[in-house]
Amino acid sequence: MSTLPATAALGVPAGAPVRDRIARILLVVVAIGAIGAAVGAVGIVADAGPMTRMVETWRLLGFVVFAGIFLLLAYRPRGYAGIWELAILNKLGLTIAALAYGTETEGAAAALAADGVVTLLLVTAYILSRGWRAWSTVRSSHNT
Repeated sequence: MSTLPATAALGVPAGAPVRDRIARILLVVVAIGAIGAAVGAVGIVADAGPMTRMVETWRLLGFVVFAGIFLLLAYRPRGYAGIWELAILNKLGLTIAALAYGTETEGAAAALAADGVVTLLLVTAYILSRGWRAWSTVRSSHNT
């Protein structure tokens, strides 16, 4: 009976370069966090009043969409030109907004911590997997 490497349980191919394996693990971890946030947001949506129900639903669905994006990037780190950059831009923008709003804004501290960590993990995974190389696929397909 053979044992699978720990990364195989996360869907990371055993033959992938170490840099890709680490990047994919980081992306799966971030996706799991987004899924956890989505699950946690279900109760918030259920309890939301008419003034906040729509924004809380939007937030919940955002967690689901980002979980999907992170999993797609983990599956094919160099397969989606522009998706890395958009995800990083979104998380960095939320981190900067939380910093700018400060402690007087409800939720800013939590957003600063969560989105700040996600930004760092995404940038690390982007560098490790060389996510910018997805653009070369787009360029080469336009040249044919």
